[in-house]
Parts: sequence; C-alpha cells; structure tokens
Amino acid sequence: MESGHRAPSTEPKKQNPFNSYLRYSGLALQLLVTIGVFGWLGYKLDSYLALTFPAFMLLFGLLALAGMLYQVYRSLNS
Repeated sequence: MESGHRAPSTEPKKQNPFNSYLRYSGLALQLLVTIGVFGWLGYKLDSYLALTFPAFMLLFGLLALAGMLYQVYRSLNS
C-alpha cells in the first residue's frame, strides 16, 4: 500500500532565470543608492566643515563601495 509520500527527488532544482535577473538587478540598484547616499552625506559634511578638498565625500563613497562589493561577494558565494 502506498502511504501517499513521495521519495525525495535527486534532480537538482532548476532556478528560474527571471528570479536571477531580479536578484542581480536589485543588487545593482542597492549598490548605486548606497554609494550615492554615502557620497551625498560626505558632500554635506565637507560643505558643513567648509573643506575645499572633498575628503569625506571620497572616504564615505569608497567605504560604501567596499561594503557593497563585500555584500555582492557574499551574495554570489551563497
């Protein structure tokens, strides 16, 4: 008699290409927005401190870039 249970499938699950597209386009948008916001905050801080060289804008932008690249690396390895 069958108990209604199926044996687990040994076939690997096929990922929908559309889901993959949404995942990576979301990462790209997140990267752009994060770098933009951090760069803007750095610009505002540079303006507030009356600095002639955009030190905080560059620092915040590079920190955001490094953080987002790490996030992309983690996402690709999962």
